[in-house]
Amino acid sequence: MTGNTTFRAVSATAVAFTFAVLLAGCVSPSPVPTGSPSASTTSTSRPTPTSTATATPIDGQCDTGDLSGTIAQGGGGAAGSVEVTLVLTNNGSGECSLQGWPGVSFVGDGNGTQLGAAAQFDRSTPHPTVVLKPGATAQAPLRITQALNYPEADCAPKQADGFRVYPPGSTESLFVKDAGVTACTKDSVSLLTVGALVAGS
Repeated sequence: MTGNTTFRAVSATAVAFTFAVLLAGCVSPSPVPTGSPSASTTSTSRPTPTSTATATPIDGQCDTGDLSGTIAQGGGGAAGSVEVTLVLTNNGSGECSLQGWPGVSFVGDGNGTQLGAAAQFDRSTPHPTVVLKPGATAQAPLRITQALNYPEADCAPKQADGFRVYPPGSTESLFVKDAGVTACTKDSVSLLTVGALVAGS
């Protein structure tokens, strides 16, 4: 009698366990939310038409509207290139700051159309924060490789009107006139290399 009771108890337990397993297999797990990050993040970078080393504005940054640009003589250059100096002047009534590499490209057609690839950055140069009092200047070396170094088919040379310059951290640009330069209009050729801004002499 005891043996039969034990057998029935074991059988009932086995049936209950099997039923529980089957029931669990029929129940779908709760869906896990997707696309919700564990912590919210806020991007503070500002997109720029040409990438700059300082994409985020710094405290007291100069307004582009308060700056003017000129091209001055530089350190000469190597064979097949010339180095000039890009000079930015603070024309505002207050002190402001610049830090990093400016975005530079050739422009032409009399309407500011970009010609060819934007300048590469010479990241070997110091890039301190430059504080500009009214009338003070910051400057960066700008190396221009001669367009005639390249086959005409690869370069598609064109006389430029000057340069479009984005101060570091700014999405607004200014025009720097220089009619004595020739650009390659093919994006595959990069003629410009710019260093970081430092205090003007």
